Amino acid sequence: MDLSCDLFFFFQEKNPMFILLDKVLKTVSTVLCVLPLAGGIATAQTVSAPPIKLAMIEGLSGPNAAPGEAVFRNLAWAVERVNARGGVKLPTSAGGSQMLVLERYDSKGQNEEALSALRSVIDSGARIVLQGNSSANAAALIDAINKHNEREPGKRVLFLNYSAVDPTLTNEKCSFWHFRFDAHADMRMAALMDVIKDDKALKGVYLIGQDYSFGQSVLREARRQLGVQRPDIAIVGEELHPMARVKDFLPYANKIKASGAGAVITGNWGNDLTLLIKAAKEVGFEGKFYTFYGNALGAQAAIGDAGIGKVVAVADWLPNVQTAGSEAFYKSFRTRYPLAADDYVHMRMQLLVEALAQAMEAAGKQTAGNSASLDIAAVATQMEKVKVNLNGQGGAMRAADHQFQQPLVVGVMDRQGTPGVKFDVEGSGYGFRVIKTLAPEAAELPTSCKMQRP
Repeated sequence: MDLSCDLFFFFQEKNPMFILLDKVLKTVSTVLCVLPLAGGIATAQTVSAPPIKLAMIEGLSGPNAAPGEAVFRNLAWAVERVNARGGVKLPTSAGGSQMLVLERYDSKGQNEEALSALRSVIDSGARIVLQGNSSANAAALIDAINKHNEREPGKRVLFLNYSAVDPTLTNEKCSFWHFRFDAHADMRMAALMDVIKDDKALKGVYLIGQDYSFGQSVLREARRQLGVQRPDIAIVGEELHPMARVKDFLPYANKIKASGAGAVITGNWGNDLTLLIKAAKEVGFEGKFYTFYGNALGAQAAIGDAGIGKVVAVADWLPNVQTAGSEAFYKSFRTRYPLAADDYVHMRMQLLVEALAQAMEAAGKQTAGNSASLDIAAVATQMEKVKVNLNGQGGAMRAADHQFQQPLVVGVMDRQGTPGVKFDVEGSGYGFRVIKTLAPEAAELPTSCKMQRP
């Protein structure tokens, strides 16, 4: 278990302000939580009520540690924003206004480790679980939380998902206790297909993905949507590879090049995406990459000039989105995290924390006088109704399946400074120019969820 509190985890070694504080907190971090307030830094002892614990269960070691750390930065920043305005405003009967504290648990990307972390989370008294960087982990957590909440209704747990996009999680496996804030894989694929259908020069594609539930669903949906949108495009190759275990993607890249594909469609993320792009560059593949996470950590630096006009990515938001407040939002993130290596901001994670605060405050008002603590079932009921907006970007939760509905954008990689690319990614000199924007109603897809409510 990797436990700590929300300000000092990351940048003690990068920010001299926290070096001394780090030495102290390393020995007392399980007792003393540092909470950011509008007037500066305050300890939990200065707050009248104990903080509300948010437990992030994520891969924080191993090959996909970097995406896990990027998630933590985003969630920590969102928590800081809520705390800076005085925390979650609850009635006196529920303890009054309460700060949020973000704790970390390392799942190592493995189901058993994620389930072990969940047990530690519950034992610690935390009732809000955050996870996303593995649909397999998410599915295991949903099953375990469903069973726990039925067995121990007095200690119910809420699961907020920011990145696990296997469509089954809000369809066949939908749960009253699970809420997803990312567009699922079929929604993302539909957004990419909106661009692919207009790529008249494209005659053949190669499908490649990670061999687990999410990767499998991406390839399955790519086949289906190509058949509907562009039946003239041939699938010239298709394969799945072990997730986070391939060190050398050159054999895959050679097969892609030899297939004659004009483009690759992939849901790969983390090292599996970066290494694939690097290998494709090495073998001289000149086609496009239609990706779910081509704007992710390390990808731009890996592909360089070869990606200009060729790497396409779908996201809920991109730094070069031309909406009111978007530029100010991005600049404020870079002020908080100025290092180029930390430049990976997720709007949806900010909206998740804002939605949680909104739902908890609404639940507190609803149950005022009836409980001395926050009712998780009441929070879930309010979460079904949330509508949030931050710096011009927003969305609403769909109660039918707990799938957040929000705009989607598709961008193409280009050099910083070209029209539409004011901001680059990670100091690479490359960013994403938005070429397609889908409103929430255009991105929305039907659900097969049969929600069971308590």
